[in-house]
Amino acid sequence: MAEKDNIRKIQFTGKSSYIVSLPKEWVRDQGIKQGDQVIVSRQGSSMLEIKPVNFGKSATQETATFLISSKDDKDTITRKLIALYFLHYKTINIKPKSGMISPKQRVTIRNAVKKMLMGAEITADSTNEITIQVLINLVELSIDGAFKRMLHLSKSMQNDALLALKENNKELAQEVINSDDDVDRFSFYIIRQLTIAIENAHMLEEMGFSKARDCLGYRIVVKNIERLADHAVALSQDVLDYDSLVPEKVIDKIQEMSDFTLDVIDNTCLALFKNDYNEAEESIAKSHDISKYEKRVFDSLKGSKNEKISFRVRRMVENIRRISEYASDIGEVVLNMNIEKMVHRN
Repeated sequence: MAEKDNIRKIQFTGKSSYIVSLPKEWVRDQGIKQGDQVIVSRQGSSMLEIKPVNFGKSATQETATFLISSKDDKDTITRKLIALYFLHYKTINIKPKSGMISPKQRVTIRNAVKKMLMGAEITADSTNEITIQVLINLVELSIDGAFKRMLHLSKSMQNDALLALKENNKELAQEVINSDDDVDRFSFYIIRQLTIAIENAHMLEEMGFSKARDCLGYRIVVKNIERLADHAVALSQDVLDYDSLVPEKVIDKIQEMSDFTLDVIDNTCLALFKNDYNEAEESIAKSHDISKYEKRVFDSLKGSKNEKISFRVRRMVENIRRISEYASDIGEVVLNMNIEKMVHRN
């Protein structure tokens, strides 16, 4: 039985129309008022769906202002900016508590907007106030679209890191490290969109999610792809830290191990896009084969008396093995999101 406050009496008006009142709280939450239009659509034989005509416009909050002091460092300012970006404000104003925004703080804000906040632009920049506007439209870049770009970029970073390692190419290694900012931008953008979806049932459907809890699973998947990029950065940093070459036969086995992990990542992400429980199961089982590739790397290292090379290789293997674990984690998320399809109801 529904709560008493949610029960509405149907009334007859005119010659052929029935009307029912809407809960005041719902109207207020949707940001609509008397005279605004709603869409009424039939769902099955006994249900109706009601939603505002322009529901997408109410999903984004308008303006936020935060004050910074002369003591606020780079990390503090950046964290505040990212937090407000996640809360889907369209305009963010930054003002000094007293005095003015220092040159270093202005550089920090500009770098954060450029490198981390997708769709954000600085529209006003002075010592007294900086204004940031998030201009990207929700339909211009879907969550799936952003995730696919993020995945492609992270995999490319991993492949480039291995190439830089093979050729001892420090310039390419630095490019891989620089690309991590782009992966972070996609990650932050997706989190922002997921926050909007969780808070707005209509946007949840618009973004392709059937349940709000699926947003949590998607967030875990995005974090794992972000970590894939982090491990590519770690491999590239090794190239910058050392001048000596790792033996080619060892690099070849490391390459095989890396190719295997990226293949498993591809399989689990494909299962995510297809909502395929069985494919996710198969990918999880496949990820356990990483130990075979790990053994081949260490077998190729036998006979080497160079402790520095051995240390570097162990660290590389650890980075790549973690990627396989992330693939398994993604598979687990896909299982959780689709388990109900496998349940037989009496």
